[in-house]
Amino acid sequence: MPRSREYQTAAIIIKKTKLGEADRILTMYTPGLGKIQGVAKGVRRPKSKLSGHLELLTYSQVTLAQGHNLDTITGSQTINGFTPLKTDLWLTSYGLYAIELVNQFTAERVVDENLFHLLLDTLQNLCQTNNRELLLRYFEIHLLNEAGYRPQLQECVTCHKILEPVTNSFCARIGGTLCPACGANQPFARPISVDALKVLRFIQRNDYGAVGRLKINSALSRELEDITRSYLKYLLEREVRSANWLDELKEQMKQMGSLKPVKPAEE
Repeated sequence: MPRSREYQTAAIIIKKTKLGEADRILTMYTPGLGKIQGVAKGVRRPKSKLSGHLELLTYSQVTLAQGHNLDTITGSQTINGFTPLKTDLWLTSYGLYAIELVNQFTAERVVDENLFHLLLDTLQNLCQTNNRELLLRYFEIHLLNEAGYRPQLQECVTCHKILEPVTNSFCARIGGTLCPACGANQPFARPISVDALKVLRFIQRNDYGAVGRLKINSALSRELEDITRSYLKYLLEREVRSANWLDELKEQMKQMGSLKPVKPAEE
């Protein structure tokens, strides 16, 4: 049954691209249509009534009219603006990282309501929790599951033996963990500690309510980040742009003095 010429959908704005003098192409992730694009005409003009409702990291009710190539956004009303994500550079960087991953791992108009709610819940939790690094790991692991790239963490990917509680290996190239014997024969494998494997397994099988109560030290947090980042980079065959900005912010915080955190360049 064809869609009517005008339709509405809830949508999270995940990407914006300049078009001409005053327009933008917006990429939106929706619960019932998947990833869609629409043109917001005149949205870059100072007096545009739509602009505040169509910013990145905004959850809005959007009205669109069908077009020949791209649909046109004719109306929008904010449901949740996630104000903390736009007033704190750290939270901005986390939010941009989440929406960039969703954009990279999804094709247009492939519906995945679970992934939509994962993204929505992640943006909401970023505004409320202090355990944000662990929240990102939760988001990454469950995004990979929805995208069909669930890492094997229970047994050796090569010999299929149950992993012992020793230092094993993780290999992005083959999508999971290796026992010490098999890891020694895989040049692209990296060590994974007993605690890191325990945490990743816990994240994989639990909801964020349980995961958010975990307490981990900075060394373990960094190990988890390195492991998930290596897997994402391998799957995407590129660095995640917003992850690089996150790293730059962390480096600036270490130097803490004359340097001031800066926002990424806008498309």
